[in-house]
Amino acid sequence: MNIKFLKNTGIPHEYNTFAPIFLEPYNMRLHRNLVFAVIDALNLIFNEGEYADKVVQKVLKFDKRWGSRDRGFIAETTYEMVRYKRLYAEIAGVKAPYNRPELFRMWAVWAVLKGITLPDWKQIEPTPERRIKGKFDELSKIRKFREAVPDWIDELCEKALGDELWTKEIAALNEQAEVILRTNTLKITKEKLRKELLNEGVVAEPIKGYPLALKLPERANVFVTESFKKGYFEVQDASSQLVSELLDVQPGQRVVDTCAGAGGKSLHLASLMENKGQLISMDIYVSKLKELKRRARRNGAHNIETREIDSTKVIKKLYGSADRVLIDAPCTGLGVIRRNPDTKWKLQPEFLDKIVKTQSEILESYSRIVKPKGKMVYATCSILPQENGNQVQSFLNSEAGKDFKLNQEKNIFASKSGFDGFYMALLEKN
Repeated sequence: MNIKFLKNTGIPHEYNTFAPIFLEPYNMRLHRNLVFAVIDALNLIFNEGEYADKVVQKVLKFDKRWGSRDRGFIAETTYEMVRYKRLYAEIAGVKAPYNRPELFRMWAVWAVLKGITLPDWKQIEPTPERRIKGKFDELSKIRKFREAVPDWIDELCEKALGDELWTKEIAALNEQAEVILRTNTLKITKEKLRKELLNEGVVAEPIKGYPLALKLPERANVFVTESFKKGYFEVQDASSQLVSELLDVQPGQRVVDTCAGAGGKSLHLASLMENKGQLISMDIYVSKLKELKRRARRNGAHNIETREIDSTKVIKKLYGSADRVLIDAPCTGLGVIRRNPDTKWKLQPEFLDKIVKTQSEILESYSRIVKPKGKMVYATCSILPQENGNQVQSFLNSEAGKDFKLNQEKNIFASKSGFDGFYMALLEKN
């Protein structure tokens, strides 16, 4: 199964808070080496097919002398240009693959639209600012250019969600994701965490309807705080936090997280289980399970056992044995493109057919782990019905799903919640 980029790149997608945690207004003087770093990053992302989050991490290490404002400029500019690649390329009149002068032209478009005075550098051609602004006004009337999405994604999502919802949704998905924390109740309460963070200069506010969530009104590099190092919290989007809660786990149960990845939801489950019982976290990638173990140690989550899915035997051994099963299924990731904007450009039409088939196979196989009267949650970070409600209905109508009933389902849209797009369904076995 080629699902690597969708289960991300070793960093849980909830960690990808869009590196501009150092963000400053664009009133800084432009430095040649910072702009060149952005161009280097764009070349790796657009032409070499590397992942934006990995590239930004790599590029920020180019010069140790860069301060937070410098790093913020590089990260923010890179992500915004990835997010709006189609719009900037169309205005600049360039087509992929982009050579270095063409990347500079795209950057010049970005700068003009940001109201930045272009420097007198040989790499910057004479730039017709009025034509750029005129072209922007013209293209802004067309959704696929304004929101910078490939034709096929725009058509697919309009057909699946309707014109009105898709228009609102893609606009919301192009906004920068907020930094959301999840309190680790194995170590601290939400109120105590707020005080600890405040003592470290980080303001965090509760979010109504999300019992363990705290939102940062101003971005901060929370990973350097003592609170993070002590395992008091994890960075996890508010929508993602609803998944483990829906599973209704109890201390002492046997719970299986079948697509655990680097373990954001497993860690949440461990805290909801109060470290009591057995939590088996599984994945096909060993590297992610290693990361999960490291995070579990920091969190003080002692009831997690990791297992690599290296054959069907690993799954079959668990048939009929679990009180609760979580299937956080591989998907197109269209609900989390605020964090991973390059998904728009990496995703291919044929992948949807492949992933829907994979999801169906996973549901058919992993659902067998649930014991009678047990419960299962099927979740994706997608907004497409093909991967979500339709998938669950197909399962319920199949031989494998005949003993299950649908208790609850949630379609979460960024345009309505303000957080990532998600789907989750709670099923119960007779």
